[in-house]
Amino acid sequence: MDVPRKSAKNKKRIRKILYSLAAILAVGGITLAVSRLKPADPSAPDGTLFKDTVKRGNMLRQVRGLGTLVPEEIRYIPAISQGRVEKRLAQQGDHVSAGSILLELSNPEIEQAFLDAESRYRGAGANLNTLKAQMGKQLLDQKSTLQQVTSDFKKAKMQAEVFRELGSKGLKSSLEVNLQEIAASDLENRQKIEEQRLLANQEEIKARLAAEDEQVRQLKDAVQLRRTQLEALKVRAGIDGVLQTVEVQVGQQVTLGQNLARVANPLRLKAELRIAETQAKDIQLGQEVEIDTRNGKIPGKVIRIDPSVQNGTRTVDASLDGELPKGAVADLSVDGTILLERLENVLWVSRPVHGQENSTVGLFKVEPDRTAASRVQVKLGRSSVNQIEVLDGLKEGDLVILSDTSQWDNSDRIRLN
Repeated sequence: MDVPRKSAKNKKRIRKILYSLAAILAVGGITLAVSRLKPADPSAPDGTLFKDTVKRGNMLRQVRGLGTLVPEEIRYIPAISQGRVEKRLAQQGDHVSAGSILLELSNPEIEQAFLDAESRYRGAGANLNTLKAQMGKQLLDQKSTLQQVTSDFKKAKMQAEVFRELGSKGLKSSLEVNLQEIAASDLENRQKIEEQRLLANQEEIKARLAAEDEQVRQLKDAVQLRRTQLEALKVRAGIDGVLQTVEVQVGQQVTLGQNLARVANPLRLKAELRIAETQAKDIQLGQEVEIDTRNGKIPGKVIRIDPSVQNGTRTVDASLDGELPKGAVADLSVDGTILLERLENVLWVSRPVHGQENSTVGLFKVEPDRTAASRVQVKLGRSSVNQIEVLDGLKEGDLVILSDTSQWDNSDRIRLN
C-alpha cells in the first residue's frame, strides 16, 4: 500500500492559507484606496441655472411694493341730524356734483323746532321795533323839554340884564333885580339838569336797544341752526365725484354722526404702496416713484410715509404726476417702484436668490472653460429690487450662478452639463 506523505499535505494547506491572506490583504487595500478617494463633483444642468456677469457702472437702488389706487379726495358723509330715510335719489357709481341730493330724511321734531324758532325770532323783532319807537318818542320828549328850558333860560337871562341896567339908573329896585337874576340862575341850573337827563336817557336807550338786539341776534342764530338741521335732512354729496357707497336703506332710522355715504373724486388718485419693513427705512418724502397699472406706467413722488408698521409692512403714499392710463380706477391693484438713490461706478450683479443686503454669501463662480463652477465667498453691500452691490470676492466680468444652490451646500465645486 501507498502511504500519503504528511509533508505534501501540509504544503497544500499552507498554500491555501497564503492565498486567503493575499486575497484579504488585496480587498483591504482596495477598500482603503477607495475610501481615500475624493467624491466626484456633483453635476448640474447648465441650461436650468440662472447666471449673470458682474458689471461695473451705475446702479439704481430701488424698492418695490404692491398697492392699490385710492382717491386723494374722499368725503364721508355723516348724519348731521337724526331722522328716518324717506328717499334715496342716487345709486352707487353715479356721478354727482357738490349740491346733488343723495338721500332725504324726515324728522318732525326738527321741523317743529324750526317753526318755533322762527316764531320767537319774529316776535323778538317786533318787540325790538316797538322798543325803538318808544325810546324814540321818549328821546323826543326829553329834547323838547330841554329846548323849552333853554328858551326860558335865555329869556330870563336877557330880562336880568335889562333889570340890572334899569337898576343902575334907579328905574328898578335892587330887590327886583336880584329876584330876576335868581330866576335866570335857576333856569340855567335846570337847563344843565335837563342836558344831563338827556344824556342819561340816550345811554339808557342805547343799553336797552343793545340788549334787545342781542336777544334778536341769538334768536336769529337759533333759527339758522334749526334751518341747517332742517336742510341737513337733505343729504348732499358735498364734492364733485362718484358715489362709491350708500350705507343706509329707505325706511332706516339713522342717528347723529352715523355714516351715510361716501363720495370720491375719480380724477385725483394716489397710490398706497405696502413696502416691507426692512426695505422702507431709506424711503424719504419727494423720492421718485414709478407706478405700474399693468396698462401703463405713471411717474410720481412719495408724499406720505406711515410711521407705524402693520403685518411687517409700512404704507407709503405716492402721487400720480402723469396722465392716468385707461382703466386706472380706484381700488385697482398696482406695482410701485421707489428710487432710493443712484449709485455711481460700483461693482454690481443681479440679485442672488439668497443674497441679502450687507451680508457675506457663498456663490458659485463659473470657471473660464464653463465646464465647472467653484464656490467663492462674496461680500454684498447695498441692494436694489433686482441688483445688489458687490464689495469683495468677485471682479468685473466674473460669471456667477444666482439660482438656488442649497442642494450643493456640501460641495465647493460642481460640474456643468
